[in-house]
Amino acid sequence: MTTLGWVDYAVMALYFAFVLGIGAALRRYVRTSEDFFLSGRSIPAWVTGLAFISANLGAQEVIGMGASGAKYGIATSHFYWIGAIPAMVFIGLFMMPFYYGSRARSVPEYLKLRFDEKTRALNAVSFAIMTVFSSGISLYAMGKLLHLLLGWSFDLSIFVAAGVVLAYIFLGGLTSAIYNEVLQFFLIVLGFAPLVFLGLRAVGGWSGLVARLADHATGGGFAPGAYTRSWAFMGHASANPVGVEWFGLVMGLGFVLSFGYWCTDFLVVQRAMAANSMTAARRTPLIAAFPKMLFPFLVILPGMLALVVSPTSGVRAAAPAVSSTSPTSPTSGASAAGIVPPKIDPRTGAPLRDAAGRVVLDYDLATPMMLLHFFPAGLLGLGLTALLASFMSGMAGNVTAFNTVWTYDLYQSYVRPGAPDAHYLAMGRFATVAGVAISVVAAYVAASFNNIMDFLQLVFAFVNAPLFATFALGMFWKRTTGHGAFAGLVAGTLAAAVHHGLSLPAGAGVGVKGGYLGVVTTFPSELAQTFWTAIVAWSTCFVVTILVSLVTKARAPDELRGLVYGLTPKPVDTAVPWYERPVALAAVVLAVTFVLNVVFS
Repeated sequence: MTTLGWVDYAVMALYFAFVLGIGAALRRYVRTSEDFFLSGRSIPAWVTGLAFISANLGAQEVIGMGASGAKYGIATSHFYWIGAIPAMVFIGLFMMPFYYGSRARSVPEYLKLRFDEKTRALNAVSFAIMTVFSSGISLYAMGKLLHLLLGWSFDLSIFVAAGVVLAYIFLGGLTSAIYNEVLQFFLIVLGFAPLVFLGLRAVGGWSGLVARLADHATGGGFAPGAYTRSWAFMGHASANPVGVEWFGLVMGLGFVLSFGYWCTDFLVVQRAMAANSMTAARRTPLIAAFPKMLFPFLVILPGMLALVVSPTSGVRAAAPAVSSTSPTSPTSGASAAGIVPPKIDPRTGAPLRDAAGRVVLDYDLATPMMLLHFFPAGLLGLGLTALLASFMSGMAGNVTAFNTVWTYDLYQSYVRPGAPDAHYLAMGRFATVAGVAISVVAAYVAASFNNIMDFLQLVFAFVNAPLFATFALGMFWKRTTGHGAFAGLVAGTLAAAVHHGLSLPAGAGVGVKGGYLGVVTTFPSELAQTFWTAIVAWSTCFVVTILVSLVTKARAPDELRGLVYGLTPKPVDTAVPWYERPVALAAVVLAVTFVLNVVFS
């Protein structure tokens, strides 16, 4: 447990004062429901671009990707260079013209305009539930982390964070959330860049990290470069720590899951909808793609470093690492775990071991342990504030998406249509309070179940994978019908449940990880199972939607103008310089991403 100095608390207090000040300053600009929910569509592209990426910088990004870096190595970069950038380019070039041009106020509302009311209702309800639970899990993870590292009260941590987020969203709406997300983006960069520098210096630079991870890889039965080369060992699932072959990676992560999230999740799409023009809306995800492609160096490298740095190499002397079998090693020999601590068995208080007797490391603590290990007073406050900012930006993104979907797609549509705009503005603020309150409850629910985070991510895969098939067909095939879209969504989700229920990751027990319908197949890892579950969900939705659409009546082409590619005029970007045009930005983004894939292949 670490004790903070006064300068660390001063840094945190200054951050809280800034975020609350931003909310108070922007309150006077919120006069209508569109101001509150969509920032009056008045935000410049560079701001919406940074908010687009920052809304995604929650607990899963900062803590989860660091954990994956320790567990899987540089292959975790596939979540960025394959699992994010292509989809961000796609939504910027092809999908934002429909979202922004249709003047839809949310993703579910676009589904209503393109298909029908029942498709919108299905998506709105499922999305609203997922956002508040995801927000609650961010709160839970933050409270647990602060209690574990600093000894802070779990209850006080989540109530203070929830109260701050509630205050600045209640006051300034989406505009307040967006400008705070920009602040949080820079805080995260400033907080983690020194950490990477200090960590690399401690291990002798990139070459030193490669050498140390080579020993770890061979101890686990992999080739020496398995943790530092992203593509070289993707020919077979057993040859890499991720446990996935190239097709499952490219199709499951690079296509289905990434496009399903970045192209259809209102949490991020809402930021682009707040842009001040069509061109700015299209540029939003493309601007976000530039820092996104570099984020592996900020969030993945700390996890990789934590696995191999010496416990005595930092500014702060860490507790001695547990000398035990590496969690990936099939042998019983001792292997250093760097500063990554083991998971503790709550029944015995001893390090937790798997079925083969190997100590299980708590990878989620990789990045936090790096902060405590390397940062002195003041810099530690900045690093912990960056962590707080990541948790709070993720929560704020979910809450602003929830209040919009609840007010526009559920309350206005089914409870009280036709009310004055001031009523919906008041309902939006009430929904903000309710969303934060439900998030707090969800945080305590998460505390009662050890596997709820895995379960929620699985639910996301169930919902987002078939949803992308629906969007792809709806936007690019005018024959797609509302009945086909609804049937495809339901069938895709059910197919995902069946596939998951008939499969298990290696070494897992029957339950939330699968096998509840009988174990027909086993995957090398949970990621491999998730990727293939997403592939099955997307494929089923795609096929069922086509079949049902062919036997049901399609809408007249005139009704689909502005909603379907081929029936909608192409956006014209001649009013801006060539280097600000979406196509030029997309070409640069894809070229740099290709180079990064080659360099680390």
